[in-house]
Amino acid sequence: MRQKNNFQKRVLDIVKLIPKGEVSTYAKVAALAGSPRACRAVGNILNKNTDPEVPCHRVIRSDGKIGGYNGGAQMKITLLKKEKAIK
Repeated sequence: MRQKNNFQKRVLDIVKLIPKGEVSTYAKVAALAGSPRACRAVGNILNKNTDPEVPCHRVIRSDGKIGGYNGGAQMKITLLKKEKAIK
């Protein structure tokens, strides 16, 4: 990811705080970052993230569906199952 703007930094910092075994939603992350309508922007930021310290796989859609992941949806499911965040 290129140089990050303030919103991108807030999103990544918020996602870093999601504990292992738990998930959040794109909408909740957007709201916590100060832009409640920026769900798609959150998804785009996370899709471009390469920092392993940011657990992007812990962010799902508000309807409970998995959503995208830069490592592929199956990898996201595998990681969430391993962390016991989903069954």
